[in-house]
Amino acid sequence: MKPYRFHPAAETEFIFAAEYYAAKSPELGLRFYVAIHELIEEVRTQPSLFRVISPPCQRHFRLPFPHALVYVNRPDEIFIIAVSPFKRDPGYWRERLE
Repeated sequence: MKPYRFHPAAETEFIFAAEYYAAKSPELGLRFYVAIHELIEEVRTQPSLFRVISPPCQRHFRLPFPHALVYVNRPDEIFIIAVSPFKRDPGYWRERLE
C-alpha cells in the first residue's frame, strides 16, 4: 500500500468540509471524515482502478457525500490534490499540479 500526502489546499478543503458537516451534526462530521479516509485507503490499495479525469489526475468518490478525492498516482506516493465538492467549478485544482 502506497503512502499518501495531501496538497496543503486539499488538506484545507478536507478540514473545512469536515467542520461544515460537524457543525450540522457531530455524527455527520465523523461520517464524512471516515468516508474520506475510506476513499483514501481504497486509492492506496488500488490506485489505478479509478477514473482518469485529466491526466495524470484520477478521481474517486462515493455517495452520500458530494465530494470527490482527486489524486495523482505517483511511483512513490498518492498525492491528493483536492477534496473537491461536486458543486465547485470542475478543474479548479489543476493549478495545484505545478
